[in-house]
Amino acid sequence: MRRPLAPTLLTALVPPLALVLAACSGPAAPPPDTRAPTAPTGLTATSGSATTVHVMWSAATDDRAVTGYVVHRDGRPVRELPGTALMTDVVGLTPATRHTFTVHARDAAGNVSPPSATVTATTLRAAAEDRTPPTAPASLRATADGSGAAVLTWTPARDDTRVTAYDVHQADVRIHTAPGTATTARVTGLRPGTAYSFTVRARDAAENTSPDSPHADLTTAPAPGAPPNTAPTGLTATSARGAITLTWTPPRTGRPVTHHELHLDGRFATTIVWGTDPPAGRATYTFTVPGAPGTRHTLTLRARLPDGTWGDFSAPRTVVVR
Repeated sequence: MRRPLAPTLLTALVPPLALVLAACSGPAAPPPDTRAPTAPTGLTATSGSATTVHVMWSAATDDRAVTGYVVHRDGRPVRELPGTALMTDVVGLTPATRHTFTVHARDAAGNVSPPSATVTATTLRAAAEDRTPPTAPASLRATADGSGAAVLTWTPARDDTRVTAYDVHQADVRIHTAPGTATTARVTGLRPGTAYSFTVRARDAAENTSPDSPHADLTTAPAPGAPPNTAPTGLTATSARGAITLTWTPPRTGRPVTHHELHLDGRFATTIVWGTDPPAGRATYTFTVPGAPGTRHTLTLRARLPDGTWGDFSAPRTVVVR
């Protein structure tokens, strides 16, 4: 007759079995995301015409990431946008009509934030046919406000009826809209130690848009401990007979700058290499571009530094092919 295992032996066998089961079970699944984003703040709504309202807000926050925003007009969702968007135009509205707007943020798990504060805007009255655009705003100035913001000021544009909005552009992309009575705007969300170029356009109630104001450049303050900015400065771009001519001042690096990298519409285009000694002062480069006359292009430059790395990008320039 076999004797039963001693209790002490059974106890000794249990821990290895528990270890095997624990090893097979794998890592614990992450807890579900049940926390909603915060409500967007700083909501504004500006009527730019008889049928459109421009809505802007400041980013919401989330313990993981905000993946989208939903704009509500009069309590109903009208626009869904990605988490990177902080403004939109609500179009197709009725003239001389008051509307309310709120914005909700959401995350990847579908959690929805509380609504932002409610703002109101009234579309403009429909006017007689108007095909005359405003004049360009003048005397644009840009002042860095720390490392992440800029304050712009300009002289008002003129219009045969009235200016209803000013659109702020950076690298030919609209990033802000101010009321037609404004002569200043604060732009946020900028990167430290980065060169920017701004222009402003005026609009009237018929959506006629003025030419660009003169550009205004600035470089935001660097982050603490960051090296000084190494961007080329004073970039100009002109076009004639399908060619674009650039002029600029290379950065001071302690050595001659022999290479510059040209980016066209946000993509690498070519490397400019001097066949002889690089110019001591202003540099010039002319090249042809595809596209019919009237095509707009945005250009930036950066220099190769003595250590072989590429420096900071210049402030962008927008040019129309002629």
